[in-house]
Amino acid sequence: MTQVRIQAEERPILKIFCNDFVFNVPNYQRPYSWGTEQALELYDDLLAALAPDKKIEDNDPYFLGSIVLIKEENQPKAEILDGQQRLVTLTILFAVLREWVSEDSKAGITRLLYEQGDIITGTKNEYRLILRERDMNFFREYIQEPGGIKKLLDSESNTRNPCENEAQEKIYQNAKLFWEKIKDRSPEQNQRLAQFIAQRCLLVVVSTSDFSSAYRIFSVLNDRGLDLSITDILKAEIIGKIDVQFQRDYTKKWEDLEDDLTRQGFQELFSHIRMIYRKTKPKNMLEEFRKYVLEELKPEEFIDSVLEPYAGVMTEIRNADAEVSDKIRNTVNRYLFWLNRIDNKDWIPPAMQVLKEKRDDLEYVERFLKYLERLAAGMLIWRANVNERINRYGEILNYLKDSGNLFADDSPLMLKNEERARIKQKLAGDLYLEVPTVRLYVLLRLDEHLSDGKAKYEHNVISVEHVLPQTLSGTWREHFSEDEHQKYLHKLGNLVLLSRNKNSSAGNYGFQEKKDRYFTRNGTSSFALTTQVIGEAEWTPEVVERRQKVLLKHLLDIWEL
Repeated sequence: MTQVRIQAEERPILKIFCNDFVFNVPNYQRPYSWGTEQALELYDDLLAALAPDKKIEDNDPYFLGSIVLIKEENQPKAEILDGQQRLVTLTILFAVLREWVSEDSKAGITRLLYEQGDIITGTKNEYRLILRERDMNFFREYIQEPGGIKKLLDSESNTRNPCENEAQEKIYQNAKLFWEKIKDRSPEQNQRLAQFIAQRCLLVVVSTSDFSSAYRIFSVLNDRGLDLSITDILKAEIIGKIDVQFQRDYTKKWEDLEDDLTRQGFQELFSHIRMIYRKTKPKNMLEEFRKYVLEELKPEEFIDSVLEPYAGVMTEIRNADAEVSDKIRNTVNRYLFWLNRIDNKDWIPPAMQVLKEKRDDLEYVERFLKYLERLAAGMLIWRANVNERINRYGEILNYLKDSGNLFADDSPLMLKNEERARIKQKLAGDLYLEVPTVRLYVLLRLDEHLSDGKAKYEHNVISVEHVLPQTLSGTWREHFSEDEHQKYLHKLGNLVLLSRNKNSSAGNYGFQEKKDRYFTRNGTSSFALTTQVIGEAEWTPEVVERRQKVLLKHLLDIWEL
């Protein structure tokens, strides 16, 4: 058996961006994902490490970490398994510095970015770093080529944005960041920074010719805290197992889905798929995904039959725009709208499963989402912890798998008698003292019901405010005793919604002044709840008591409590 050799060597950047390496980001790799926060941190660290009063060669070396490559010995081609983010960001920084140094220094920086071709000998430019296929030409045109940065930044004033996906947008934003940081420095300062990075900044290059060995190194580094996601690892494994002639097509499918959902959303998708298959709280996400999702699926089958359809359903759910029959579309998407306002996403896997498997059963889908919203809202109101939520949704997924009757009284989708009692107790109590997400959800849900579903909640700010103020003073004492103040202050009947931030001084207003100056804008309110209060001539214990009973009954009707 041939022994696989692993090499690790410390090199300055000028010995990395050279003819010894042609770095390739393989198509199965994740896209460029560093944001301006990481880019700025790198820039600030480099400036802090550069001593202003020393010759470049006398500066202490600055360690930039390690990169992991799949590379044959004595061959320049190197596939990047880990290190893409730093290599791309350094390339962007060099490209910006090139625009702000003297003419004599520009050629030296260009040589770090590519080996120039020769028209006489017929050789083409040899780029040091080649990104994944969909970003490669963008990176060459706007970053590696001289003048590309200016063309990219000038595009901001044009109607055409050259960025076609999230990775290209991040490249653009980081180029813009470096440009703003560097433009006011002198050419000499920028030359020193470029010299320091090239000569005194070091990377440890770990390379092996064997994918499995490189992946083991990658996994160890990941366990020690490198910013690598589970989807990156799974992408390498899954795409790597597909026949080479089909890898490009499946890589495109994968990356299209990731671009559509965004990187964070794509990671959430994998978490939801794991839940659908495993139906329990995750312990080791990566191992569980391999065992319970991938073990009996071919790589192509996973992408075609699992990843792609679930991604589509997740997009519908996130946008509250399910593609179902017109007969139920408005109702279904209204339930999805409210589910998306729940302060957790644990409900999404059963919703995904029903929309994927039961879409054509209109009555089933409509009833399921109605009761799912009721359950999710109930658990929000009684503050079920994450374990309760995961277990409950896991039970629902098991019912779906076993074709159980989810609409039976004893199914996990339905509220138990004691659960309904807990919810009613919370709603009838001091609702304002519940966490903000609870009281806002309840009041918005109630407000929509009072407006016959016509209300739209697209305000930048929505706050919950008391009618009877928290401090009993002035004319309020004419109607409320101390005991009545304590009894009604935080109750549902004393609360309104406002499309503005709270104003503590407004609490001192009398009722009429509060209505005129605080509860309305141009004499009206956006909320049915608040409009009702504006219609009251005075605010007394009897009014709050009546309102409390009426509003509580509406909530009991909404959720069939």
